[in-house]
Amino acid sequence: MKQIFLSVALFSALIFNAQEKRPQNWFNLDPLNDKFNGVSTEKAYTELLKDKKSTTVVVGVIDSGVDYEHEDLKGVMWTNPKEIAGNGIDDDNNGYIDDIHGWNFIGGKDGKNVDGDNLEMTRLLRKMNPKFQGKTEADFKSKQDLAEFKLYQQIKSDFDKTKEEFEGAYNQTKFFYDGFIALNKNAKSNLNLEVIDFEALKKFEPTEKNDKQMKMIANNIMKNGRAKNLDEAILLMKEGYDQYKTYVECGVNLDYDPRTIIGDDYNNSYEKNYGNADCKGPNSFHGTHVAGIIAASRNNGIGMDGIAADVKIMALRCVPSGDERDKDVANAIIYAVDNGASILNMSFGKKYSWNKKVVDDAVKYAESKGVLLIHAAGNDNLDIDKVTHYPCKKFETKGEASNFVDVGALDWHANDKIVAVFSNYGKKTVDVFAPGVDIYSTVPGGGYKDASGTSMAAPVTAGVAAVLKSYYPSLTPQQIKKILVKSSVKTYKGKKVIKPGTKDELVKFEKLGKNAGIVNLYEAIKMADKFAKTKT
Repeated sequence: MKQIFLSVALFSALIFNAQEKRPQNWFNLDPLNDKFNGVSTEKAYTELLKDKKSTTVVVGVIDSGVDYEHEDLKGVMWTNPKEIAGNGIDDDNNGYIDDIHGWNFIGGKDGKNVDGDNLEMTRLLRKMNPKFQGKTEADFKSKQDLAEFKLYQQIKSDFDKTKEEFEGAYNQTKFFYDGFIALNKNAKSNLNLEVIDFEALKKFEPTEKNDKQMKMIANNIMKNGRAKNLDEAILLMKEGYDQYKTYVECGVNLDYDPRTIIGDDYNNSYEKNYGNADCKGPNSFHGTHVAGIIAASRNNGIGMDGIAADVKIMALRCVPSGDERDKDVANAIIYAVDNGASILNMSFGKKYSWNKKVVDDAVKYAESKGVLLIHAAGNDNLDIDKVTHYPCKKFETKGEASNFVDVGALDWHANDKIVAVFSNYGKKTVDVFAPGVDIYSTVPGGGYKDASGTSMAAPVTAGVAAVLKSYYPSLTPQQIKKILVKSSVKTYKGKKVIKPGTKDELVKFEKLGKNAGIVNLYEAIKMADKFAKTKT
């Protein structure tokens, strides 16, 4: 699941709470000079990198797709040098026809694409139902069957709970969405206006009970700066409505399975060369936002500046509105490695895995080829030392990947509110924290927008890693990971912060991750420079 997904409670909080002011580029700012816990991007370029030479680094964005025609991204997109666009021929013989900017692993050869898909628990439940539905432990004798039955019970319980939550969230967001549409229509008709802003809405005196309720809520949203008028407020509500509608209709729908669109043999997890060249896809908001954080063109006077300057973005589409499939993730990793990516951003995750081994094998392949993987820790405010968040650095057999970094999210607020309320955490699992709340970046169609999630914290970290690789190309994934962790700013070490998922429970920052550190490009460059000098 794309790690921008937030629970209904957090979605409501983000909408209804006041939108406090902070710089749009806060994630690039410096904690000391600018008083925001950004990663000191601008300071690093100004003070440390201005006279250094860089080499181009390819960063694979494994996500929902990337709008490669966006004004701030088209100049930084990876272009396959051996492929001729649109000729229907696999010019470079890599098994993928017309893969100009990357590949789409959730599309069919006929050009159709998967948008909504199941959660993994839905797919597993559908697979296990014929054997276990309506049975009890007494019906099974072997240890293997009993173990599978207990897993089935866990999945079934989780599924029922999740389905109820999604349906409740859908009904709630639909109520507000429909209510705002009606209020807007009635207010425009009554006042004879084309746009209903805050001042206009105050003049509208509704007679219907529902309009009265919606007016109060809309007033609050516009007063808090979340929307300038009712049209914008409707779009805000539509985001939540569309999200939960998809999860109800596709995510937890046992009767829905879009895999036939792909045309692959799903039972063969190691099958390759399926999909299509549409690496943008039908809904590329998430991947486009992630790509902009990493590498939106710097200093071009438009939009925003990404973190890395000398980078090319390779788009690997395999994350739908729902849970990604292990087979597609593995193939996306392998494709990126084989086609020159040095760093992969993976802003997605899920609670269950269909075939962990195929992903482990791909991670090991990336490890053997010197490719670094940056992974979002997740948005469920859970301790992922105790609840596995797939994909993960721990292998199914034994050991863990040395090229795998898990990233938690930070808020732009200081002091005890610094950790994002939604962020997963884990003393043993989360390697670093990075900015992940109200991150302004590119969205499809040439626009820009704020978004929050560990999905945003991961590309911030990937951008920093890309700069390190660009200016110090001999660094290995293990060395870059070490630098990211060791150079992270320890301002909050020993200080207490609000534990994610709680109202006011305070814990020491170092209890939430390995290092009590905040990723920082300035400090990372200084450490990389010392490292390079000691090796020469």
